Amino acid sequence: ATGGAGWRLPGRVLELVFSYLELRELRSCALVCKLWHRVLHGDENSEVWRSLAARCLAEEALRTDILCNVPTYKGKVSRDPLNPPACPPRAPTPRPRPPPVQVRAFHHAFSTNDCSRNVYIKKNGFTLHRNPIAQSTDGARAKIGFSEGRHAWEVWWEGPLGTVAVIGIATKRAAMQCQGYVALLGSDDQSWGWNLVDNNLLHNGEVNGSFPQCNNAPKYQIGERIRVILDMEDKTLAFERGYEFLGVAFRGLPKVCLYPAVSAVYGNTEVTLVYLGKPLDG
Repeated sequence: ATGGAGWRLPGRVLELVFSYLELRELRSCALVCKLWHRVLHGDENSEVWRSLAARCLAEEALRTDILCNVPTYKGKVSRDPLNPPACPPRAPTPRPRPPPVQVRAFHHAFSTNDCSRNVYIKKNGFTLHRNPIAQSTDGARAKIGFSEGRHAWEVWWEGPLGTVAVIGIATKRAAMQCQGYVALLGSDDQSWGWNLVDNNLLHNGEVNGSFPQCNNAPKYQIGERIRVILDMEDKTLAFERGYEFLGVAFRGLPKVCLYPAVSAVYGNTEVTLVYLGKPLDG
């Protein structure tokens, strides 16, 4: 294509050709020339990304409101944006610009290989289902963790909470299953959690106070989306409910790779996690 008709094809035709390619191939195409780069970057809802989303994502994820806060098709499927230089480099490759906010949701969802044996990830790719196993607490981590930057994701329960329902973060060393009904996230020094049932913050097996810090804090309502904000530069973990910032829950986080995580105890309950990208300030 570098010396032939590919240079002269209209953008709409290039879109059609690119719509048959996978993400790895699209990244390579974006390096070819300014035109190809512009076609791939110009519209995050183009046929290219629409087709890739249809191949990668389950139909349920596309036709329900699971990804309603990830508004573009590119945002729903891309692990990394197509951020190469505008033309093939002749000097050392510059650092890519930061990704747009709405990226990476699919590749940052719950891991099917990093969860308790008593849970499974539903076909939509984003929702955890806990089987009705007695005397067990079960958790799951996301596929990708973070050791730098600022990140936000949403978590919500779609079934009863039971006696313990915890959202937060964990290192790779934190256990994702234990006996009994306990607050698994926050039970050791490898995880930090907010128990939505009693509004307690948990770390290293201890209660670190109530959250949010206000009188008569409202209880969590099933289906309510909680936004989790991890700032690895300030080493803090904060939460939002709706459009209300609830405050910083944990400070002084270690400079290690931290993963979005949850733990649940109620049989047949379901929890959904959707990665949003860099949080919006203000």
